[in-house]
This record gives sequence, C-alpha cells and structure tokens, in this order.
Amino acid sequence: MNDKRLGRQTVALAHPPSVLSFANIGGKFEGQGPLATYFDELSDDAFFGEKTWEKAESTMQKRVLQRALDQAKLKPRDLDYVLAGDLLNQCIGSSFGLRDFGIPFYGLYGACSTMGESLSLAALLIDGGFAGKIAAMTSSHFCTAERQYRMPVPYGSQRTPTAQWTATAAGCTILAEDGPGPYVTHVTCGKIVDKGITDANNMGAAMAPAAYASLAAFFHETGTKPPDYDLIITGDLGELGHAIVRDFFSRDGIDLGERFQDCGLLLYDREKQDMHAGASGCGCSASVLNGYLLTELRRGRWRRILFAPTGALLSPTSSFQGESIPSVCHVVCLSAER
Repeated sequence: MNDKRLGRQTVALAHPPSVLSFANIGGKFEGQGPLATYFDELSDDAFFGEKTWEKAESTMQKRVLQRALDQAKLKPRDLDYVLAGDLLNQCIGSSFGLRDFGIPFYGLYGACSTMGESLSLAALLIDGGFAGKIAAMTSSHFCTAERQYRMPVPYGSQRTPTAQWTATAAGCTILAEDGPGPYVTHVTCGKIVDKGITDANNMGAAMAPAAYASLAAFFHETGTKPPDYDLIITGDLGELGHAIVRDFFSRDGIDLGERFQDCGLLLYDREKQDMHAGASGCGCSASVLNGYLLTELRRGRWRRILFAPTGALLSPTSSFQGESIPSVCHVVCLSAER
C-alpha cells in the first residue's frame, strides 16, 4: 500500500480505473449557457415533473444515474456501489433519488466538492480491489439550495456582486477496472482550510485557500508543475475565487496561465445571463465534468487534466452562530492514457 502514497495527501493508483460512461442533466439556465450542447438532458421545468424542488433534485439524480447505466449498457445490479451526495439536509436528494435502484450506497457530503470526493473514493475502492464498477455522482438545485442556505426564492432578496448562482444540474461517472478511458491516475485528498471568511454570499473567497492548498500539495507530492497539464480546472470558485487562487500561485512565482480555468466561469454566459460571480453548487462541477471535460478528453483535445472541485463546509446553523466557513478541495488527475 505504501508504494502508492506519494506524500501526506496524494495517491498514485497502481491500476488507474477507467471512465466507463458518464451523463449529466441541467435546467433552463444551463441550457442557455455555452456548454448546453454537452448536456444529455435539459429541462425548462425547474420541478422536473415533481411537486417540490427537493423532489425535483431527487429526480435529477435518478435520471442521471439511469442515463449513465444505459450508456454503458449496464443494469443496477452490475454496480458494486453508488457514491452520491448533495447539498440538502441528510443528503435527501441522493437517498430518495437512489432508493429504488437497490445498489449498495454510500452517502457523501463534501458540499460543492462532492463530485471530486465521490470520484476519488470510487477510484480508490476499485484500485484497491474492493469493487469492479462504481457510480460516482452528485447534484444541486438553485431553489433547494437558496431555501436551505440563504433566503427562499419567493422572498426575492437582493444578491450581492460576489454571489454565485447555484446550478440546477446533476452528473454521474461510472468507473470500472478497465475501459476506454479517460483514467483516474492520481488523487489528492484535501485538508480542511479556514481563513475566517464569514460571508455566505462570498463562497469564492472562502474556498480559494483550500483550492490553492490542495493543488500546491498535488504539485509538490507528484513532482509535477502546472505546464505538465493541459487543463487545471477548479470546481466553482467563480470570478473572485479564481482570481485569488491565481494570485496565490503568482506569489510563489508560478504562472498558471490560460490552462487554469473554473467550472463556475464556464457553465454560464456571464455577459448575457445575470449570474454575478458565476456558478456554484454540487451540480456545477459535476455537470461540467460529465459533459464538457470528459467528452473533450475522449475526443483528444487534452491529454491530462486536473479536476479540483471545491466545497464550503457550512450550514445555516453555523452561519447563524457566527462561525466562519471552512472549505475543502479534492484533486483528481484524469489522463487519456493509462
């Protein structure tokens, strides 16, 4: 086991698991953004045919898992595990959405880093010989997130310039021991980082230090540098958080260049859509990964990318009690070659 560990946080997988299939689902605004053609399903109905937004989010998870299974020509019984989470209390978006599949289930919570968390754990389980096929997935919904973390949508509260728009989206990756790729070659588990930010409307600033810390750990422990990767993409830092991470690295004498991007800045057209600092939510990085990123990796646009979704580990209770916002970032290296 120790020969796989490159340091305190990073693991090099001995037999990198393959992406077998992937799928994503988005809502109305995702369908109006620049990545619309990379979605498997888009809906103008925020309820997705259900009576509540929470049930709508569960329906997204149900549909995205089924789409990924269909693309791989698999049945639910073919999966050893499903690893999933969301932003709702007790992860009800996942548990209610997946309860009828009969697949052994691990519920996860990493806030908006959950896609990185689920993908990392799935890869580790498969490389360790504990599973052959695993679905890693997550979701978010603008209306459920607003009701839980800030103000219910009907309240009509004014959003600050630093606020981000929670994506109404879901994404699912099915990993297997072997397959057509891309492959998960390295995983860096993030540490909890807290720089004292208390503004729940400024998630980018809260999460940026965690993104910097995890990426810096990855480069140090793998002995690589940013130019070794075609794309380095964080989860949903938005405009402000993205700029902060770039500034942190520049202070170390490292220019991330044009290869450094953020899912929160790619999902929407911020000039035509009123999304303020960009996108956020579990579904942001999950839908970008399981559409744009994996599709273009398979097409050969990139050879190696770093996927680094970030999560703000707060709750309404902690915010009301004056707590700051701890954050985490997990880094997954995806390669077109094993």
